[in-house]
Amino acid sequence: MNKYESVVIINPSVEEEKVKELSQKFTDIINNDGKIEKIEDLGKKKLAYEVKKNKEGYYVVINFEANPDLIAELERNYRIMDEVIKFITIKAE
Repeated sequence: MNKYESVVIINPSVEEEKVKELSQKFTDIINNDGKIEKIEDLGKKKLAYEVKKNKEGYYVVINFEANPDLIAELERNYRIMDEVIKFITIKAE
């Protein structure tokens, strides 16, 4: 298993409770075939540039171990969730 870090930016119009639900959903997907090391909710921050007409977003950082196959499934889920406006998953050294 490899170590990964995933940063997800969630639409700022989403309520705090819904952000927690989404974080739990991401955690469940990862725990199916991997292991969460740390999940950080950095809260609402100003974006460097507009993304989908938003100037702010909720940042969630997830550090985890998983097989490479899981990354495709995780990113597929990010893409189909309307609340997620931007994401990136990188392999940690």
